[in-house]
Amino acid sequence: MSTVRRRSPLLAGALVVAVAGCARSARMTDEHAGHTETTRTSTSTTTTTTITTAKGLPAGAAEARARVDRSPRHGEWAMVRTPAGDSVRAWVVYPERATKAPVVLVVHEIFGISPWIRAVTDQLAAEGFIAIAPDLLTGKGVGGTADSADATAAVAAVRQLQQAEVQARLQAVAQYGMGLPAAEKRYGIVGFCWGGSTVFAHAATAPGLGAAVAYYGGVNTAQVDLTKAKAAVLGLYGENDARVNATIPAADSALKRAGVPWESVVYPGAGHGFLRQQDGQNGANMAATEKAWPKTIAWFRQHLEAR
Repeated sequence: MSTVRRRSPLLAGALVVAVAGCARSARMTDEHAGHTETTRTSTSTTTTTTITTAKGLPAGAAEARARVDRSPRHGEWAMVRTPAGDSVRAWVVYPERATKAPVVLVVHEIFGISPWIRAVTDQLAAEGFIAIAPDLLTGKGVGGTADSADATAAVAAVRQLQQAEVQARLQAVAQYGMGLPAAEKRYGIVGFCWGGSTVFAHAATAPGLGAAVAYYGGVNTAQVDLTKAKAAVLGLYGENDARVNATIPAADSALKRAGVPWESVVYPGAGHGFLRQQDGQNGANMAATEKAWPKTIAWFRQHLEAR
C-alpha cells in the first residue's frame, strides 16, 4: 500500500537534508546523487516500447528515443524570448484534440534535455496537454544539438544555475505556451529529481500556476518558501530514497500553512528516479510508475481542465 499524506487529447524548515556538492544560496539544489542517466533493460527496446505505449505510460530510459522517433504527434523546437532579453530553447509537443488544451511544462533532470525528457513530454501530449520541455541550459556553453549534450557537462552546468534565472525562464515559457493559438490560459508543471526540486520552487514563486507535480524532488525550506504557494501540489516519491524523503515533512508543513491542495505518495520498494529507471528495484520501480503516472494525469486534469 502507498503511504499517503493529504492536505487536504488540441492541435498545432524544519527538516533539510544536506546534499554533498550542492550549491548554497541562490543556486539550485542537486537532487541527483546516486541517479545515473542510463538504465539497463533485459527486454528488447521494441518490446518494451510496445508494452509501455499500450499501458499509456511514458517510456523508460532505454526505449525513450524510439518512442520519440515513432510518435504520431507533432513536436518541434521553439526559441522563447525572456524578459531579460535572452532566449530559451524548448521542445513543444501538441496533442490531437478538437478543443484548446492546457499547457504543462516539463522540467528536466540534472542531465538537461534528453531523449527521456522528450519522451515524457510526448506522453503528456498523448494525454491531451500541450507539453513543453524548456532547455534550461540554453546559452550555458553545453555543446550538442537537440538532446545530445554531454551528460557530464550538463551536470556541471546545471549545478551552476541560479534559481532566479531558472524561474524567470520557466515563467517566460509558460507565457509562451499559454499564448499559442491552440492553448488554454492555464498551465501546470512537472519535474524530476533536480527538476522536482525546481517544481517546488516554481510553486512558491509563480502566482499563475494551476498545478504542480514533483517527482522525487527535495525541498530546502531555507531557500524555498512554500507557504507562498498558490497551486495544487503533488509529490511522488520512492520508498528507497531516504535522502529526498527526509524533506517531505518540511514540504507538508509549509504547504499545509499555504492552504493549497497538497498530497504526497511514497511508493513501496521504489528507488530514486523510478519513472526513468522502470526496470529497477526488482519490479518496484515499474509498479510505482504504473500508479504514479495515472495519478499525475488525473492531478493535471482535475486542476487544469475547464469545468
